[in-house]
Formats: sequence, structure tokens, C-alpha cells
Amino acid sequence: MQPGTHFSFGDHKEHGFVASFTSSIPQHLAHWFLEREQFEPVPGEPGLYRLSEPERDGVRRTRQAVHDLRRHGYTVQADIRLNPALSAGPPRPARPHLQERRSRLAQAAAGRTTQRSTPPTTYPPSARPIPPKPTYAPTVHLTAAAGGRSR
Repeated sequence: MQPGTHFSFGDHKEHGFVASFTSSIPQHLAHWFLEREQFEPVPGEPGLYRLSEPERDGVRRTRQAVHDLRRHGYTVQADIRLNPALSAGPPRPARPHLQERRSRLAQAAAGRTTQRSTPPTTYPPSARPIPPKPTYAPTVHLTAAAGGRSR
């Protein structure tokens, strides 16, 4: 292991995807980080952690753990297939018929909608519609305050 390494990730015959930490990081901090990355302590193996539910996309989750710890500034050593910097990521899903989908969207946007029965009224940007004048005159009763300011 290289000097200054904080974490190490690899494959184990019995435990699947495993991680360990070195003495260059406090044990409680390493434990906290590894548990947040879904690794659990291996009983009877002090300092060794295994990925919980490795059958559930284990390679990707382990790569993500390596990536996250490096992003936090830790030095991480990992097997080639678990190292996101050295191994190729999973292939991106192909987008077949992208042009066809865009064409359908363009046709839908150009078509008429059934949501409005009348087209909206457009006004010049500076003009606003003026509401109709009321047919009654509102009455306002004001009372004079006696002796100064009111409370």
C-alpha cells in the first residue's frame, strides 16, 4: 500500500467487495465514512468492512464509495475494476429514435390544443386592460378625530 493511503478497496473470496482503512485516519472517522457508504464491519475481522447487499449493483456502489472518499480529500487505493479513475464506466444507454421523438414533440407543439376554447387576447406590452366602471358610486364615511391624533 502506498504511504499516506487512507482507505483500500478490493474483492474478497468470501466477503465480496471489501474496504479497510489505515492508521493514517482515526478509526471512528473511518468507521463513520464506511458505514455511510453502505459498508458494514466483518465479524471477527477487525478493520475489515464488506459492502452490504453486494448483489445489488455492487461494482457501481463500490466505485461510488471510492469516488466519494476521494472527493472528500482522502487517498484511496482500489482494484482496477473498482477504481472509477482507471476503469471504464458502465456504457451510457443508447437513445434510439431520438430524431423521431424530437419530430413528434415538434408536431405536438405546432398542433392546436383542445384546452382553450378561445385564443388568448394579446395586448401591447405597455397596455393593460381597464376594468369596467362600476354602475354605483361607493360611499365612504369619514369621521373626524376629536382632540388630536388617534390611537
